[in-house]
Amino acid sequence: MEKLFLLDAYALIYRSYYAFIKNPRINSKGLNTSAIVGFLNTLEEVLTKEQPTHIGVAFDPHGPTFRSEAFPAYKAQREATPEDIKQAVPIIKDLLRAYNIPILQVDGFEADDVIGTLATKAGLQGITTYMLTPDKDYGQLVTDNVFIFRPRHGGGYETMGPAEVMQKYGIPSTQYVIDLLALMGDSSDNFPGCPGVGEKTAVKLINEFGSVEQLLSRTSELKGALKTKVETHVEDIKMSKYLATIRTDVPIELNMDELKLTDPNDDQLRKLLEELEFKSFTQKILKKTKTIQKPANGQLDLFADFTSEGPSETEFSSFETLKTVPHNYKLVDNEEDLRKLYDFFRTNDFLVLDTETTSTTAIDAELVGLSFSVKEHEAFYVPIPSDKVEAQKIVDIFKPLYEDEHILKIGQNLKYDLEVLRNYGVELRGKMWDTMIAHYLIQPELHHNMDYMAEVYLHYQTIHIDELIGPKGKSQRSMRDLSPTEVYEYACEDADITLQLKNKLEPELKRLECEDLFYNIEMPLMPVLAEMEMNGVCLDTESLAETSKQFTARMNEIEQRIYELAGEQFNIASPKQVGEILFDKLKIVEKAKKTKTGQYVTSEEVLQQLKNKHEIVADILEHRGLKKLIGTYIDALPKLINPRTGHIHTSFNQTITATGRLSSSDPNLQNIPIRGEDGKEIRKAFIPEPGCLFFSADYSQIELRVMAHLSQDPQMIEVFREGKDLHAATAANIYKKPIDEVTRDERTKSKRANFGIIYGITVFGLAERLDIPRDEAKMLIDGYFQTFPEVHDYMEKSKEVARQQGYVTTLFGRRRYLPDINSANATVRGFAERNAINAPIQGTAADIIKVAMIHIFNRFKAENIRSKMILQVHDELNFSVYPEEKEKVERIVLEEMQNAFHMAVPLVADSGFGENWLEAH
Repeated sequence: MEKLFLLDAYALIYRSYYAFIKNPRINSKGLNTSAIVGFLNTLEEVLTKEQPTHIGVAFDPHGPTFRSEAFPAYKAQREATPEDIKQAVPIIKDLLRAYNIPILQVDGFEADDVIGTLATKAGLQGITTYMLTPDKDYGQLVTDNVFIFRPRHGGGYETMGPAEVMQKYGIPSTQYVIDLLALMGDSSDNFPGCPGVGEKTAVKLINEFGSVEQLLSRTSELKGALKTKVETHVEDIKMSKYLATIRTDVPIELNMDELKLTDPNDDQLRKLLEELEFKSFTQKILKKTKTIQKPANGQLDLFADFTSEGPSETEFSSFETLKTVPHNYKLVDNEEDLRKLYDFFRTNDFLVLDTETTSTTAIDAELVGLSFSVKEHEAFYVPIPSDKVEAQKIVDIFKPLYEDEHILKIGQNLKYDLEVLRNYGVELRGKMWDTMIAHYLIQPELHHNMDYMAEVYLHYQTIHIDELIGPKGKSQRSMRDLSPTEVYEYACEDADITLQLKNKLEPELKRLECEDLFYNIEMPLMPVLAEMEMNGVCLDTESLAETSKQFTARMNEIEQRIYELAGEQFNIASPKQVGEILFDKLKIVEKAKKTKTGQYVTSEEVLQQLKNKHEIVADILEHRGLKKLIGTYIDALPKLINPRTGHIHTSFNQTITATGRLSSSDPNLQNIPIRGEDGKEIRKAFIPEPGCLFFSADYSQIELRVMAHLSQDPQMIEVFREGKDLHAATAANIYKKPIDEVTRDERTKSKRANFGIIYGITVFGLAERLDIPRDEAKMLIDGYFQTFPEVHDYMEKSKEVARQQGYVTTLFGRRRYLPDINSANATVRGFAERNAINAPIQGTAADIIKVAMIHIFNRFKAENIRSKMILQVHDELNFSVYPEEKEKVERIVLEEMQNAFHMAVPLVADSGFGENWLEAH
C-alpha cells in the first residue's frame, strides 16, 4: 500500500532551530547545527517509525511569491532569517540528496502550495498522504486519505483528518479553515483579517453564515460593533482569504516513481555526517555494512579487515581507526614485567594514566585494569584480578609512581581515576593535566568526551565501550566479565589517544591565553572536588520521612480543594486537563496562551501571572510544588545514600556549564530550593558528621560586586565600600527619598531590578516578574541607569566587544563564544547580547569561588584541619566542622573567601553554624 509523506522543510527547520536556541548545537568548526540536528531527527523518526513508501521535502523558493506580489506587506514584518538557518539550508539539501529524497521547490509558490498541489493529486488517486508540518493552515487540505502529521509540543505527533480539524476549530467543514483564517488574520504572515475578530468570534460567524462570501453579502444581519468591524474591513477580509488559500494548481507533476523511497547513498551520507561531526547519527543511520568480496584473482580488497577468519564485513569510514594506524599496545600480566614497566616509567617526567573499572560511579568502582602511555601510539595494559589482596599487590607496585610529586600525571577525566585509586590507598600527587578540562576551556559549549575529541582533533575513531560490553540496559556486561585480551587494546587506546590529545590541546590553551586559568584554577580545583565527592554529605532520613508524611497529607487536602473549586475530578499533573479546567470550564481569562499545537500553556510562569484571577490557580501551583519536592528530593534523596558509606555522594561537574559555574548531578544539589518554607524543610535534612557542626559561608551579592568592579560605576562602588545596603540605596535614588524611608516593597522592586538588569531584563520582563504596570517597570529601569550610569556604559561596551571579537571573557580569561552576536535576527542577536553582558559577571563570580575553594583546601591541609568541605552551591560553601576547630575554620574560610580576588569593592562573605544546613544558612 502506497504511503506518501510530504515535509514542510522551513517550518521544521525553524522549529528545530528555536528548540535549541538556549543551548545551541555547535560543532568544532563553529557551525550551529541545531536546525540540521532537529530536521534529521524528524526525518529519521518518520523513516523508521512511519515507514513511508514515498517521500518528498518542499522548500520555499528564493525571491517573491504570488502572495507577496499581490500583497507587499505579506510576511514583511518577519525578522531576518537567522544566519545559522541560512547556513543550514544548503547542508540539509545536500543531506536530502544523499538520502535520495526529492527536493520539491517551485518559483513563485510557497512550500504550502507545492505540498497542497501534490497532496491533492495524490489524494484523488487514492494514495494515503501525510503532510508533516506544525502549520495550522494545512487544515484546509485534509480529506479522507490526506492528513496533517503534526509535531506535538514536547514530543510525538498527532494525525489530523477532517474529523479532528472540524473538532479542533469547531467548524462544520474543513473548507471553512480558509474562512476562519480570513476573519482571524495571521500575525505571523502579516495579513490583517478583520481586526478585532478573534478565533471564537470567527467560529461563531462561520457557524452562523457559512463562508466569508455569505457573511459579506449579509452584513445587514450583524449588529453593533461587530457589524461596523466587518463592513469597514471587507477588502481586508477578501485579501486575507486569498492569501490564506493554499493553492492546489502549482505547475508540478505528481511523479510517484521519483518520490519512491530508496536506499541512501551511504558513502555520500557518511561523508556529510562526519563533516558535521554527527557521530551518533553516523552510527544510527548507517547501520548497513558493505561486504568485502574477494576479487577473481584471489587477492584481498584493499579495505578488507585482516583477521584470522579472513575478510569480514566492515564499514567504509574517512576516520582512521586502530586497524589503519600502526601502534604498539602491550598486555603486561606477570610480576617481573610489571616491575620492569614500573622502572621504565620512573625514567619519564610525565605519565598518561587511565583505569578500567566495574562502575562509572567512582565511589563504588573496583579496578579491572590500569593503562599507561608515555609515547604516542604506544601503550601498556595491566589487568587487575578480582581478588582484593592480589589486586592490592599489583596496585602497590605502581603506587610510588602515582604518588611521585615530580611526575606530571595526564588523563581524561582524571577526577574519576583519582577517586578510584583512593579506594586502593593511592593518593595521586604532583601536577596534573586533564584533556577534558583543557578542551572545556578551549571550547566550553562543545562535547568533551574522548571519542568526540579524537574525531575532531585526530580524525580518528576510537573503539567505543558498547562494542565491548554492549549497549546500556540489563544485558550490558561489566568490564570484569571480559578477559584481559578482550580489553587491552581498548584500554591502551584510551591512554594513547589521551596523550595525542594533550599534545594537540596544549598549544591551543597557549594560543587562547587560557593557561593561567587551566594551571592555576581548574587543575588545582579538580582534586578539591574529588575530595568533596568522596567526603559526601550526611542526611537525616527520619526528618525527611516526617516531612514526606506532612507534605503528602497537605497535598491530598489541596487536591480535594482543587476538585471542589473545579466542580470535578481531573489529572492535576496533566497540563492539557489543567488548561481545559482553567480556560474552557472556569474561563478565568478571555484569551489564554496556547502552544503552536493549540494546547493551553499552563507553565508555572503563566500560572504565576494568573494567581489573582481565581483561587484554584494558587492551589494548583502549591500542589505542583509539593509534588515536585516530594518526588525530586524528599522521597528520592534517601534512596541515593551509599550503603557502604552512609552518605550521599554527588558528582561535581567541572566541564558542563558555559559560564564556568560548577554543576552537580546524581543528585543535583545545586537546585535544592531555598525560597519558601517548603524548600527550607529539605535543607534541614542535610546534617554534619556525628559530633560535628554544620558551617555555611556564602558571598554577599557577589555578582553585583563584580558588576561594580567591571563597570567602575563610582556610585555603586561607593555603596559597597561604605557597607550600605545596595538594594535600599538603589531604591532611595529611584524613588527620590532618604534611604531610611525606603519601604520593604520598594527595596524588593529595586532588588529585582538590580539582579534583573545583569541578565538583560526588559521593561516587559520586569513588569511581568514584579506584576506591576509597564510604566512603573520602565521607571525602575530608567531610575536604575540614572543611579548607575556607568553600568549602562559597561553593558553597551560588552556588546560592542563581543561584536568585534566574537566572544567575551571573565576577569580570569575564561571565554564565552557568542557566534550569534551579529545576527540580523533580533531575537537571536538579543539572546547573544544578554550573554555578552552576563557571562563576564557570572563567570568571574564562578572563578572567584573556585579560587577560594582551592585556598581553603590547601590551608586545611597545611594546618592539619580535620573538618571537611562537603558542598558547593553557587556562591555558598558548606562544611562539617569539629567543635574544637570552630573558630579556626570560620577564620580560614572567611579570610580565603574575602581575599580570593581583589577588586574595586570588597568581597564580603556571611557565615553561620547550626545543627543542619538550614540553621547554618
